[in-house]
Amino acid sequence: MARPFNFSAGPAVLPDEVLALAASEMLDWHGSGMSVMEMSHRGREFQSIYQQAEADLRQLLAVPPEFRILFMQGGGLAENAIVPMNLSRGGVADYVVTGSWSQKSQKEAQRYCLARTIASNAATHHTSMPDPKSWKLSSDAAYVHICSNETIHGIEFQTLPDLAHLGSKAPLVIDFSSHVLSRPTDWSRVGLAYGGAQKNIGPAGVTLVIVREDLLGHALPTCPSAFDYRVVADNESMFNTPPTYAIYIAGLVFQWLKGQSEGSATGVAALEARNIAKSSMLYDYIDGSGFYVNKVDKACRSRMNIPFFLNDESLNDAFLTEARAKGLLQLKGHKSVGGMRASLYNAMPIAGVEALVSHMREFATRHG
Repeated sequence: MARPFNFSAGPAVLPDEVLALAASEMLDWHGSGMSVMEMSHRGREFQSIYQQAEADLRQLLAVPPEFRILFMQGGGLAENAIVPMNLSRGGVADYVVTGSWSQKSQKEAQRYCLARTIASNAATHHTSMPDPKSWKLSSDAAYVHICSNETIHGIEFQTLPDLAHLGSKAPLVIDFSSHVLSRPTDWSRVGLAYGGAQKNIGPAGVTLVIVREDLLGHALPTCPSAFDYRVVADNESMFNTPPTYAIYIAGLVFQWLKGQSEGSATGVAALEARNIAKSSMLYDYIDGSGFYVNKVDKACRSRMNIPFFLNDESLNDAFLTEARAKGLLQLKGHKSVGGMRASLYNAMPIAGVEALVSHMREFATRHG
């Protein structure tokens, strides 16, 4: 029986192959006689899982050797506090507000430092990207923070800002929770990247932090030891018991990603090409439909999260009911903005987008 297409913004769809493999290994991982959930995090079995996952992730994202990969807990919301506790030194940090998640980041950081909003797209209701040339960068900022993809408003930095070119010596911090592994990351422009797993990496529970070595060791005295990046790095993410099963599933996703190909491209490059094709298919239909609308500036539309609205919103419930009957799930937009939202993460096949466009076209024909 074919599975429905799950367009949830997170926790989100996982590859069928990963779920099937995890199910087959549930009671006995590789002849160990244990489920991964039963293993000691310090035992050789889990250590091999962890080391392979880290190595595969480093390869997939081409992470340079001067960056440490940390598997933490608490999700992106916890990192909103953990980042300033580690990097701000209680001073100044610059925040670019482009939607709900970066707003939350800036608000939380105010508890630990002077978190300045140096640019905002609030005037356009988060539908355009503030030009980096207009950012009012602080000369004394410990870091500059952006959310490189906003899941609720569907806006994405297509290119990461070059802070050095803009005259800033501060490291760039990115929340890439919702598009990590969907495209390459330019590490020459990044000091720290973090993201919750539950969109493109695996199940909720593990939080990825990739941090440059020189940014370690500056935590505030009040920072809990388990959140001190230096402590976590020195203990290879084992200072406390890590989310072992979530790391295991993430490792299976990394292996699946390594096996993906699109033309001559493989791995993340293949996924980027596929994600461009998927998102373009949906945007092209929306723009040409006359029945649906996406309000985001085309220059910064997200490939991962596509919000859209029916011109006649009294039809919303009927649209969703008929979508569910066709196996198209979780299309309702976030409560703060309404409308619809289709999240096209890596594990969403192009067949899912084709099915969604078919439903949208058929619905518009009957109700337009």
